[in-house]
Amino acid sequence: MTKPTPPFRADVVGSFLRPDAVKAARKAHFDDKTLSAVELHAIEDEAIRAVIRMQENAGLKAVTDGEFRRAWWHFDFMGMLDGLDIERRASGGIQFHGVTTAADVPVINTRLDFPADHPMLRHYKFVAENTKVTPKISIPGPSAIHFRIAEDDIAVAEYKHDAEAYFADITATYKKAVEAFYAAGCRYLQMDDIFFVYLCDPKIRAERKTKGEDPDWLISRYAKMMHDAIVDRPDDMLIGMHMCRGNFKSTWVAEGAYDPAADAVFNQTDVDIYFMEYDSDRAGGLEPLRLLPKGKKRVLPGFITTKTAELEDLDDLKRKFEEASKYADLDQLGIAPQCGFASTEEGNAITEDDQKRKLDLVVRTAEAIWGGVDA
Repeated sequence: MTKPTPPFRADVVGSFLRPDAVKAARKAHFDDKTLSAVELHAIEDEAIRAVIRMQENAGLKAVTDGEFRRAWWHFDFMGMLDGLDIERRASGGIQFHGVTTAADVPVINTRLDFPADHPMLRHYKFVAENTKVTPKISIPGPSAIHFRIAEDDIAVAEYKHDAEAYFADITATYKKAVEAFYAAGCRYLQMDDIFFVYLCDPKIRAERKTKGEDPDWLISRYAKMMHDAIVDRPDDMLIGMHMCRGNFKSTWVAEGAYDPAADAVFNQTDVDIYFMEYDSDRAGGLEPLRLLPKGKKRVLPGFITTKTAELEDLDDLKRKFEEASKYADLDQLGIAPQCGFASTEEGNAITEDDQKRKLDLVVRTAEAIWGGVDA
């Protein structure tokens, strides 16, 4: 049976609230050491089949594994690369508004590379084997390595002394990742590349300048990394890119409009589908959408939040799309939540029922505006 082909009018970023059974199993395996890897995987498999059914039943045409096999949206993938490890330290977690994450710290010990047996290739294949619609996997974008790793945590001398060598190895690593996922059957790969919009935040821009970095140059350089990593992909492989300002226990890190990054994001990355946070004033106005080039590229404004349970009004969503259509062709738009429901295994401060209602609203919005999910 032929599976539906993206882009779709309704889509999801990818992470979902972890079921209690998965949380308990991961604790038993990783912390208590009382559950084997085989037993953990069996519990994860069952939960992933259920979350795939939930997405399909909601009417979505692209589904993920909910990131149930991960603790973080980015560190798990990064720690599975050659040359990169994640260390648990006594302190040093990521500071969000009013809350700090676990102190997991990425470090580079040897030159970077993408291993042929990267575990997330198997994670993708499991989704593909268990859905009737389009399987999708989300991985962190190339900028996550550069932005998240402090210079003191890089043991490769060349990376410290030659920025272009560092960027080149990150790019080559991701180029191999794209090729490997394609070979595994993936035709819809999403990169969560949130640091483009972190670099739109005045405070973060100031911090980078204090370190001697030009935030505008970084935005352009991050765009080039993305472009060079994906530009040679086959014609039947679509690349999505998700951007947000942080998502941990319903709080955030950054704020600021997309303006400083919009041209680079839309015109320099070669990405096909853009998931853009737009659920609060922190994201600024819709004017940057005017820089979306005419054609097949699609933007999915995240007018529906994953951070709170309150359900958005459908008529309000229609009005927001009327406003968005002043800057981008309505035919190049769709709808998705502003972020995942659980960018880390802790999850946002909502319930599984809230999550289902949000997915239902995503689909109903697409049907009301475009006449269907894959119209």
